[in-house]
Amino acid sequence: MREKSKLFFINGSILTATALLMKFASLVFSIYVTNKIGSEAVGIFTLIMTVYLFFITIATSGLNVAVSVLVSEYFAKDKGKLAIKTIRTCILCSLLLGLFASFLIIIFSNFIINVCLHNRVSSKILFYIGAGLPFIAMSACINSYFTSIRKAYKNAITQVFEFVVKVIATIYLLKMNISKGVENICISLILADVISEVCSFTLVYILYKLDIRSKKYNNIHSFGQRLNILKISFPVAVTSYIRSGLSALKQLIIPSQLEKSGLSCEHSLSAYGMINGMILPVITFPTVLIYSYCQLIIPEISTYCAQNNFKAINYVSNKAFKILCSFAFCIAFIFWKFSNELGMAIYNNVEAGLYFKILAPLTFFMYVDHIVDCILKGLNKQFGVMCCNIIDLCFTTCFIYFLLPIYGINGYLFSFVFSEILNFSISFWQMIKYSRIRINVLEWFIFPFAIGTLTIFISNIFHFSFSNMVVNLIMNILLFVTTYFLLAFFTLKKNILLFNK
Repeated sequence: MREKSKLFFINGSILTATALLMKFASLVFSIYVTNKIGSEAVGIFTLIMTVYLFFITIATSGLNVAVSVLVSEYFAKDKGKLAIKTIRTCILCSLLLGLFASFLIIIFSNFIINVCLHNRVSSKILFYIGAGLPFIAMSACINSYFTSIRKAYKNAITQVFEFVVKVIATIYLLKMNISKGVENICISLILADVISEVCSFTLVYILYKLDIRSKKYNNIHSFGQRLNILKISFPVAVTSYIRSGLSALKQLIIPSQLEKSGLSCEHSLSAYGMINGMILPVITFPTVLIYSYCQLIIPEISTYCAQNNFKAINYVSNKAFKILCSFAFCIAFIFWKFSNELGMAIYNNVEAGLYFKILAPLTFFMYVDHIVDCILKGLNKQFGVMCCNIIDLCFTTCFIYFLLPIYGINGYLFSFVFSEILNFSISFWQMIKYSRIRINVLEWFIFPFAIGTLTIFISNIFHFSFSNMVVNLIMNILLFVTTYFLLAFFTLKKNILLFNK
C-alpha cells in the first residue's frame, strides 16, 4: 500500500507541476488577451469553444474512459496482451469517430454560424476545428493509456510540448491578426490550438510505440475486446452526447435570453463573456493543483474494484477527501476574502470583484465534485455520473430559459449556483451508495471550515500593506494560505487525535 501511495504521489506531482505551469501561463495569457480585446470578444470566443467542446465529445465518445478502466484492469490481472489489443482498438475507433465529427461540423456549418454564433464569425473557423478533431480523439486514448499504466511523466512531456507549440503559434498568429477584428482573433486562437494538437499527437504516438516495444508487445497487430469497450464506452458516449448537447444548448441560449431581458446583443455577449470567459477561468484555475491527482484516482479505484478490495477503496477515498476538502475550503475563503482585490488586480473591474464574491462559496462544491466523479468512474459507474449531469443540465437549462428574460444576469447567477449544488448532491449520494465509503463529517467538513473562519479572523488583524496593489494581494494571499495550512497541520491534527481517543 505504501509503495502504491508513493507511486501515486509521484505521478500526481509530475502531472500537477506540469499542468500548473501550463495553466498559469495560459491564464496569464488569457487575461492579457481579454484585457486587449474586451469582454464582448471573449463572449464570442467562448461560444465558439462551446461548439468546439461539443464536437470533441462526439470525437472521443467515451473511448478514453474505456481505456482507463480496461487497461488498468487487464494489467492488474496480468493480461497485458488484452490491454494492448484494447488500446489499439480504441485508437482506431477514435480516428474514425474524429473523422465523423469533422464531417458533421462541416455539414452543419451554416446552421452553427447563423444560429449558434449569431453570424459574428465565418464558417472558416469551423473547418479549422474539424481538422483537429481526429488528432484530439486519438491523443485522448493514448493519454488515458499512460495514466492507466502509471507513467504520468510521458503525459507531462507531451503536455509541455503541446503548450510550447501553442504559445509560439498563438503569438505569431495574433501578431498578424490582432488588429484585424474579432473573427481573425478567434481564427488565430483556434488555428494555434489545432496546430498544437497535431504536434502533440505526433509526439504521444511515438512515445506510445516505444512503450509497447519496451514491453515486447510490438508484435501484436490484432484488434479485440470490442464488446468490453462497447459496454463501457457506449453508455458513456450516449449520455455524454446528451450531456454535452444540453451543456452547449445551455451556453448558446444565454446571450439570446439575456437580450430578452432588455440588454443589447453586445451587452449580452459582454455579460456572458465576463462570467464565463473572465471570472470562471480564474475561479477554476486552482483545480489544476488537484485535477491530476483526481484523474489518477480512476485507475487506482478501478484496480481495487476488480479485486473487490473495498477496504483499500475506503482508505484511498478517505485520504483524498481529507486533503481535497481542506484545499477546497481554503480556496473558497480566499475568493471570498480577496474578491474585490482580485477583480481590480486582474481585470481592473469592480464588477468582476462582485462576481468573485458571489461565486466563492461554490468553489467548494466545484472542487470536491472532481474527486466524487473520479471515484464513481473508477467504480465503473460512468453511466450514473452522466445521468447526474443530464439531470442537472435539464434543470438549469429550464432555469436559464425562463429566468433570464425576467431577471437578466441575476437569473443566470441563480441558475449557476443551483446547477453546482444539485450536481454535487446527486454525485455525492451515488458515491456513498456504491463505494461503501464511510463519511467523516468532522475531518472532511467541520474542521476545514472552522480553520478557514479562524484564518479570516487572523488575516483581518495581521496583514501586509504594500503600496503596489498586485504585490500586496499576492503577499496577503500567501500569508492567508500559510496561516490556514499551519492551523490545519497543528490544530486539526491535535483535534483529530483527541476525537479518536
